[in-house]
Order: sequence, then structure tokens, then C-alpha cells
Amino acid sequence: METKELVLSDYQGIFKALADTKRLELLQLLSGSPEEPICVCDLTESMEMAQSKLSYHLKILLDADLIMKEKRGTWNYYGLNPSMLNHILSEELCCLFRGPAVKAEKCCTN
Repeated sequence: METKELVLSDYQGIFKALADTKRLELLQLLSGSPEEPICVCDLTESMEMAQSKLSYHLKILLDADLIMKEKRGTWNYYGLNPSMLNHILSEELCCLFRGPAVKAEKCCTN
């Protein structure tokens, strides 16, 4: 999956999604199974949260492109979006806050 070029407003949504303890817990839970998505039924149990509240948090993470959803029959399975997480945790974000001279010589190119 290729990451789209992000603009400042995209980062606002991403960091807003990350600024919640429950969503960070969800990401941590999903990181425990990086190769295999986790069923929403198991997430509900692990998070000890009503499915409606869990769905709210999952939608925010999905909208920020931090996780991916796969439908299998009647259940949804969720996993991390490694390309977006790698992008957020990379040099690319730091480039937004450097001066033009530094950007030209040190920033990543995609």
C-alpha cells in the first residue's frame, strides 16, 4: 500500500487520533499481532468496551489511515497500517518543521 502525500491538515487528524489513551491501547493491542488482523469481537473483549464505543475509536483510527479493516463474513478484522505508521514515525514528519535550506539538503524524498 502506498502512502499518499500528506498535508498539514492530514497530520492534524492523525495526531488527534493518536491523542487518546484508548486509541493508543488499541494500536498497542493490534501491534501484538502484526501479521494477522484481529477480529472486532476479540478487540471488544480485550478492551473491555462496548462494541459501539469501540467502533467509534476504530473509525477515528481508520479515518486517520493508521489501521486497516478487512471484512470476513459478518466480522470485521483490524490490523495496523504499517506504511502510515512508518511514515508518521519517520524523518518525513520532521521535515515539515525545518527551514527551507535544511529541507533541501537533508529531507527524505519519496
